[in-house]
Amino acid sequence: MNPLSHEQPPLLEQLQEWMQAGGLRALDLALTHFIAQQVSQPSDGLLLATALVSERNSHGHVCLDLQAALREPHKLLTAANRTSEADQVQQELTARLQSLDLSTWVAQLQASEAVNREGSPLVLAGSDQQPLLYLRRYWQYEQQIQTGIQQRLAQVKTLPLQAQSLIKELFQPSPGQAAPRPDWQKIASVLAARRGFAIITGGPGTGKTTTVVRLLALLQGMQLNQNLPLLQIRLAAPTGKAAARLNESLGNNIQQLSLPGNQSQIWRDSLPREVTTLHRLLGSQPGTRHFRHHSANPLPADLVVVDEASMVDVEMMAKLLEALRPDARLILLGDKDQLASVEAGSILGDLCRDAERGNYHPATHQIIKELTGEEARDPKSGRLLVDEQGSELSQATAMLRHSFRFHRYPGIGQLAEIVNQGQANLEKLERVFNEDKQRDNASLTHLKITSQEDSAFIHLVTQGYLPYLQLIEKLRPEATASQSELNAWAEAVFAQHRRFQLLTALRQGDWGIEGLNQRIFQALKATSAGRQLLPSGEPLWYSGRPVLMTRNDYSLQLMNGDIGICLQLPRKKADDPALLRVAFPDAQKGIRWVLPSRLQEVETVFAMTVHKSQGSEFQHTALILPPHFSPVLTKELLYTGITRSSQTFTLVSSSDRVLEQLLLQQVDRASGLKVAVN
Repeated sequence: MNPLSHEQPPLLEQLQEWMQAGGLRALDLALTHFIAQQVSQPSDGLLLATALVSERNSHGHVCLDLQAALREPHKLLTAANRTSEADQVQQELTARLQSLDLSTWVAQLQASEAVNREGSPLVLAGSDQQPLLYLRRYWQYEQQIQTGIQQRLAQVKTLPLQAQSLIKELFQPSPGQAAPRPDWQKIASVLAARRGFAIITGGPGTGKTTTVVRLLALLQGMQLNQNLPLLQIRLAAPTGKAAARLNESLGNNIQQLSLPGNQSQIWRDSLPREVTTLHRLLGSQPGTRHFRHHSANPLPADLVVVDEASMVDVEMMAKLLEALRPDARLILLGDKDQLASVEAGSILGDLCRDAERGNYHPATHQIIKELTGEEARDPKSGRLLVDEQGSELSQATAMLRHSFRFHRYPGIGQLAEIVNQGQANLEKLERVFNEDKQRDNASLTHLKITSQEDSAFIHLVTQGYLPYLQLIEKLRPEATASQSELNAWAEAVFAQHRRFQLLTALRQGDWGIEGLNQRIFQALKATSAGRQLLPSGEPLWYSGRPVLMTRNDYSLQLMNGDIGICLQLPRKKADDPALLRVAFPDAQKGIRWVLPSRLQEVETVFAMTVHKSQGSEFQHTALILPPHFSPVLTKELLYTGITRSSQTFTLVSSSDRVLEQLLLQQVDRASGLKVAVN
């Protein structure tokens, strides 16, 4: 690379060097070259902004915040941090940006035919104080989302008087369990029932699924009482795994409902029991970005509920809103504090920016009191969450605040809360771990290691994964086993496999899934049990190999994020060749058996990224942090990892400095949605 000097090399030449250092992708450079060729006299400000907006998009940002780029250049070109040339790349970028001021940069962009012209590839939007540069496609997605939400927020529904008695019937507390006060599940149902668009957010175990089932029962009950047609309701989630989890909990919640009256069976039958992925709901067209359902062919649905909405990216949300009829309602469920989608956008986080404050109009609060008998108060401070200046979105947003999940394992809940607050440090963190050790039902461990060869780490993963490998052999059916017996065997293996999962922040390197999966395989083989259960050498397919789908495969009805386990079927005769099949649980609680040769987009999943774990829950989750800092290490990542655990959480770290940096780093993706809809 060129040494830093007062005389800067031509920008395109420098961008090439930044790409070679890992700061830019070939795609970013190609787009910049394309625009340089298409416009007359392209300015350096235009070309630099083009490269940066494309690079930011690859890191989940919908747009480039020009002011933030000038103020914090160290947050750009972050992929270069993995190379030895990273410091020089950052110095050169800083020098480039220091030669610009905001008004000059904006003027250069506005003067170009590549910006804000009909069909131009770039759009400059935002405000004078915060100008935002978009790739046109992402600007259009954001406009579709804003328009779709605002149109539905304007659809205010008047709830009939009988809604009060319906709410009282539907929200009966479980026997022996007092409802928390205030009961935010009741409040959430009223807010969601009153609008064409609504959000119900809350942490793990706050009862989002329970709330939405009762909400749907309330809506259908009002339709029945008024002799109106029942609503056509569709339930969806971003991944097959998230859809399967919601599917599992739906049946129990629906059966537990207390439905009065002589139409109770019709009422119960009107509630949806099937959850699909968003791709399946919209009718994905393989090989294209298009879906079967769109504005000209809308979904036949009166109401769509999307679970795990934090995982929905800006493109998918735009496509969903486009596919809904103008009068169709949309409800988003999810944890606003979880990691945002892998692709561009942090929609739920942007929309829920004021969720904790409530900001309900006095008129909204009066309706809440009349229909539920509850007051919208913060249960910790007791503060009434009323504000005359609250946005229309706030009137349709509810945050569930009482967690039912961690009462038996309070350490996990306390750790998640302190991390989520964004004010944790090493001392506070260690205090939570140490206090938990004093409990009879201790659930937290902080494992400090020096390397992956550390015996404590090897013991953790071998004790975590050997039980399901041993169960494969212990429960192996006879050669004459029926299909139902084979399915029962696979289900038992899956149940054991879900007891432990190692999570990592990274994909690549020794501390990413690539290196960890290989290391864990070798550690398992080094045990006496592993030598009997696992094959010699390193074959691609073997009995016990856990795999994760990395791309949707519609021909096999398998979705990105689905987990399967390779199993050797019982031999009919002793000298028969081994028959390997990969078992996947399906949404109908059955098992799908697939030939390994048909699975082209899978990876071993002894270790899984935190992103891929969203929508899952494991009895014991262990999160391993790398010894070096990475931009992906944020408090949201740690919070998401912690809350995948139902009973036990182990944090594995080798650097206090990295952990301390992680606690202070949070996801902050640039978008125009934060201001436009709130």
